[in-house]
Amino acid sequence: MRILPVLAAATLSSTLIAAPASASTNPVLGPTAYGYGGGIATVDATATAAGLHVLRHGGNAIDAAVAAAATLGVTEPFVAGPASGGFLVYYDAKRHKVSTIDGRETGPATMTPTYFIDPVDGLPYDFQEARVSGLSTGVPGALATWDAALRQWGTRSLGSVLKPAAAVADRGFTVDAQFRQQINDNLAAFGQFDSTKALYLPGGAPPALGTIQRNPDLADTYRQIARQGIDSFYRGPIGADLVKTVQHPPVSANPVGTWAYPIRPGVLTQDDLAAYRVRRPAPTVSDFQGLDVYGMSTPSSGGTAVGEALNILEKVDPSDVTQVLHTYLEASALAFADRGRYVGAYTPQDVLQKLISDRWAGQRACQISPAKALIKPVAPGDIDASGCTPAPATLTPDNGLSTTNITVADRWGNVVEWTFTLEQFGGNGIVVPGRGFMLNNELTDFNFTPTQGAAPDPNLPGPGKRPRSSMSPTIVLKHGKPFLALGSPGGASIITTVLQILVNRLVLDMDLPTALAAPRGSQRNTAGIQAEPAFRTRYGPALTPLGHSFGPDMAEIGAATAMEFTAHGGIIASAEPTRRGGGSAGVIHRTR
Repeated sequence: MRILPVLAAATLSSTLIAAPASASTNPVLGPTAYGYGGGIATVDATATAAGLHVLRHGGNAIDAAVAAAATLGVTEPFVAGPASGGFLVYYDAKRHKVSTIDGRETGPATMTPTYFIDPVDGLPYDFQEARVSGLSTGVPGALATWDAALRQWGTRSLGSVLKPAAAVADRGFTVDAQFRQQINDNLAAFGQFDSTKALYLPGGAPPALGTIQRNPDLADTYRQIARQGIDSFYRGPIGADLVKTVQHPPVSANPVGTWAYPIRPGVLTQDDLAAYRVRRPAPTVSDFQGLDVYGMSTPSSGGTAVGEALNILEKVDPSDVTQVLHTYLEASALAFADRGRYVGAYTPQDVLQKLISDRWAGQRACQISPAKALIKPVAPGDIDASGCTPAPATLTPDNGLSTTNITVADRWGNVVEWTFTLEQFGGNGIVVPGRGFMLNNELTDFNFTPTQGAAPDPNLPGPGKRPRSSMSPTIVLKHGKPFLALGSPGGASIITTVLQILVNRLVLDMDLPTALAAPRGSQRNTAGIQAEPAFRTRYGPALTPLGHSFGPDMAEIGAATAMEFTAHGGIIASAEPTRRGGGSAGVIHRTR
């Protein structure tokens, strides 16, 4: 979480920083805010402030979301920025309709299923070799998403909502422990490139705590986009610099640290950038206890996996916490098995609809015993059969970790749930020289080799293809109106984080801040549960006798943001209290 005080009044307006003069002017309060008139939750106080500023000055949820996303490109540069991509789910209050934008990255036109196979030995590249290279960068979808969302639903121009982010990049923000640790974790990768070293390793080391991190190159990039539009990126000089960097990585003659792999050039071209278009697929929708759960369709697997698992969970006894968590873990494993077997960029609609149907949930739930956990990995279901008829078991790896999430609502009742990413913390490690933003490594979300045995793998690379994602921006409607909105970072654990928060809130009846803060366990069809220490300590004694086993502890899983819509127009905006340094939420008015 970044610190606000270095932002002068001219940056975002002093109303965002000073103590409130009355209950009706509520600044950024911390991880949870209660109130009316709209609100926002992000992982970062500065981004939340940018979004609140837009909302307070008449902008709507889309305007505020884009302003916050651009600001995260400055203060959370290892997860966001012009080279990122993601998925946006939007509730239009006027039309009572949920829509989506797919701003996922695409592969180059020359990409083939063997893209990540070393032609010298015929073996797949090690993940880090593929990641820290030009090969891993896909055509970014962020700017196209910003522009498309504003044109369709916004009230402000792209140029106007980029101004706060450019100001933050110029003035800088205070380096905190989280920011410094992310650099330190990537020190060897960042140290291989002159442009990255210059920005994030001054003097050969991460910036000291409490120093001011500025990025004038990114400020200039934002201002150029504000003046010239997104064509300056997809068809102009910014894109030309991106392509040059991908094809000729700026490898340093004097690296910081050692790197075990050659830095391979990529094949992305300016024609690939110019060909990029966002998609607007219909959202996934499933029913859970009378609520309509809307999610993201392919190439995200989040909507189908969350929907399938919720359908399996629908009949669990909410009074038995152990059985709720047991069923949650089993349902997650089953959904991940089906995801790996069937879900990719080109999955047919009839298959997606079947995966989130009650009938399919019945076919999968029949394998769950209340007394004994399934042996993992479990097998996917046979999509063409009925009854408990699993196919051969397979395991699909997922490497992505670096993601961020924004939840926004405005005074008119519009809601934005938006998840976006560079894939790993620090993307591919390369800052575009003179432009100030880091490249993504999204293409490593493809499977490098087939993972489904003799069956087709839906997530192999292909020309212009979008890699499968776990991002799960979710909006829940009650009687046709927003009730919950939530999303999270965390790679493949995004699905289980969103699912567990829904289980906590809707099944175990926790209030929203408690549902977010509760310890997390993630079962992604692996032999052991990935869990935070508190989850293992609290629930392990009851789950282990049922046959659940735990892998190595994870310090934290996810960093969610969420919003609940209460009676008489009230909202609860909530972010993480501690994970990833703690998030930030704010509302327009604390009282009606």
